[in-house]
Amino acid sequence: MFLARIPSVRALLYRDTLPIICKYSSQKSLNLSEPAIQTYLKHLMIEYDVLLTRARRTVEESRRLYEIKPIVSVLEQRITLYDSIESLKDLNKKEEKDEEIKDMIKEEAEIYLARLKEIDGDLQTILLEPCLTNGGVMLEVTAGAGGQEAMLFARELFDMYEAFAQYKEWETDLASLEVSDIGGVRKVSMIIKGFGVPELMIMEAGVHRVQRIPVTEKGGRIHTSTVSVAVLQLPTEIELAIPDKDIAIETKRASGAGGQHVNTTDSAVRITHIPSGLVVECQEGRSQIKNRQIAMEKLRTLLLQKQVEEQSSKINSERKSQIGSSNRNEKIRTYNYPQDRVTEHREGAINIPSLKVFMEGGEQLEKLQDSLLRHQRYEVLMAEINELIKKNTVQN
Repeated sequence: MFLARIPSVRALLYRDTLPIICKYSSQKSLNLSEPAIQTYLKHLMIEYDVLLTRARRTVEESRRLYEIKPIVSVLEQRITLYDSIESLKDLNKKEEKDEEIKDMIKEEAEIYLARLKEIDGDLQTILLEPCLTNGGVMLEVTAGAGGQEAMLFARELFDMYEAFAQYKEWETDLASLEVSDIGGVRKVSMIIKGFGVPELMIMEAGVHRVQRIPVTEKGGRIHTSTVSVAVLQLPTEIELAIPDKDIAIETKRASGAGGQHVNTTDSAVRITHIPSGLVVECQEGRSQIKNRQIAMEKLRTLLLQKQVEEQSSKINSERKSQIGSSNRNEKIRTYNYPQDRVTEHREGAINIPSLKVFMEGGEQLEKLQDSLLRHQRYEVLMAEINELIKKNTVQN
């Protein structure tokens, strides 16, 4: 029973010699000796004990129990080590004249302290580790200001995300593609599914700015263009089921570039959601069944986005969802080709040494997203701690 061991927990949490470890590059770390954090950890252990002893738990309570179990497990290990160190101190007092035993005690204490440092590192990691889930998003890349140059960069940015999805071994489906005359894209969308997709890819939502000499103007001046990236959470069938009576499905022959396949089969699919008037199309695949599946996912995603935006409008939330329009107007990253530099404008970013390597969509993009997520996790954790302290102050 954890509650019976709270005195030991208090002794553990209020030590002022706890090390600050596991610092991340350009990341904030937790000072485990701060009273606010000590109070938070103590609260988690009490909460875990209450949930564990409850005969019946709701789904939310079970989820919470699973969420805080790793933290409590690490704290339990630290309590055991702390008690062992205290026992060594008592033994050392009794054997003051026996140098051999004192040396043995000292060696054992050093082992315990080294393990204590490792456990503190584990605690930092667990508290700040981003929580990744299995799911999917619809990624939309849209050329903004800059004409053809913006469209060319939109294609390069999309290629980077395709390469990143392959690097992460995620499942992808091209949903729509509007190409420009010289090989760029006006707008392109892709459905991505896999572990970590919702959390990592939402970090890409916003306005991406590129600074470089346009391909169409050899030797010209540096030009600034923008590309908007929207990341929309894919709903599940349960979250947003659409009755058959509410949709009208049409098939037609695909149009545009596509070689011999174009205009030979009725593979293109157009779906109209009758109640809302929303219309989606998909003609990128050769299979009508596959295009219909992708079109339905697009429709469900857009309907979910509409629901979220309407709800946000009603409650006048200060913190709008990233799939809302606000992030489309927020510059999150600048790609400066003459200086071979990528500048991330959000807090928690790490240094990116090479623009060329970054655009390959591999490890550098993953490290940046992880860094941003860790900072976001830190901010959420500190908000939880401050809310707990505020609540305790009011009650006292």
